[in-house]
Amino acid sequence: MSLPNFIDHVKLYLRAGKGGAGLVHFMRAKFVPKGGPDGGDGGRGGHIILRGAKQRNTLLQLKYRKHILATNGEPGGDSCKTGASGKDVLIDVPLGTVAKRVDDDQVVVEVLEDKKKYILMQGGKGGWGNAHFKTPTHQTPRIAYPGEAGMEGWMVLELKLLADVGLVGLPNAGKSTLLSVVSAAKPRIDSYPFTTLVPNLGVVAYRSDHSFVMADIPGIIEGAAAGKGLGTRFLRHIERNAILLFMVSAECNDIPKSYAMLMSELEAHNPSLLAKPRLLVVSKIDLLDQTTRKTLDLPQGITCCPISAHTGEGIIRLKDLIWEKLSV
Repeated sequence: MSLPNFIDHVKLYLRAGKGGAGLVHFMRAKFVPKGGPDGGDGGRGGHIILRGAKQRNTLLQLKYRKHILATNGEPGGDSCKTGASGKDVLIDVPLGTVAKRVDDDQVVVEVLEDKKKYILMQGGKGGWGNAHFKTPTHQTPRIAYPGEAGMEGWMVLELKLLADVGLVGLPNAGKSTLLSVVSAAKPRIDSYPFTTLVPNLGVVAYRSDHSFVMADIPGIIEGAAAGKGLGTRFLRHIERNAILLFMVSAECNDIPKSYAMLMSELEAHNPSLLAKPRLLVVSKIDLLDQTTRKTLDLPQGITCCPISAHTGEGIIRLKDLIWEKLSV
């Protein structure tokens, strides 16, 4: 089975343009016997620029573009003319894209605003022409500077989806079903584990024409931080979520233990995630009788909301709890 065209990690070699060389030139005119230096400066090398594009939700367009090169600046001309700048390379990426250096994993750029441009690799400056070096005591300079090299190197682009609510849970906890019920998203739903292989986003309508964005993250199993199951590959997507919505099925034998395991895996991946506001959803509550529901063992210190995506029970209360957390 082939995976959907969701790409959230690409490695690219980027090279900005080199600046154009300055020119050594002297004015030559019929009635100007001693024309002075008039060599122009070289043009700037082209930048490599990332631009936020909210309509994009994948880095698929960059999957097969391993090398991206901007053009060089043109050399300076006579009559103090500056050379043309190199053409910039503009790359549209989804909001939430992070650019890191491969060698030290340092974040260089974070794309957070739609249509905003972020210079990732700066083009080299153009060199000075000899007109810059004229002085009263040195009226015929025969020197000019070459253009500077542009920035270059390997970069990693990672996508961290921007969403208000991130769904975190074991496989088959009902995350995709919940997303399909409260939004217009149509994630794949089936009865076997790891049906969700890529994150899904949905816009959830709320009272008085309000709305919020919910992200369905592929299931986490014990040992995910060590690489089991799908590992922590997709956990980066919840780093930008305002609220974490933990989901545990009512069929689970030990709800507090499952919740503690999910918390442990998040802490192993990134301890700062535990500081985010969170709610616990006990899904598939329709599978339990009324007596069993009243005796459910629930973890302490977190607001719990039993729901049934099948019958709609608890969905309105869940939306109210989410909006209350978002409004703080």
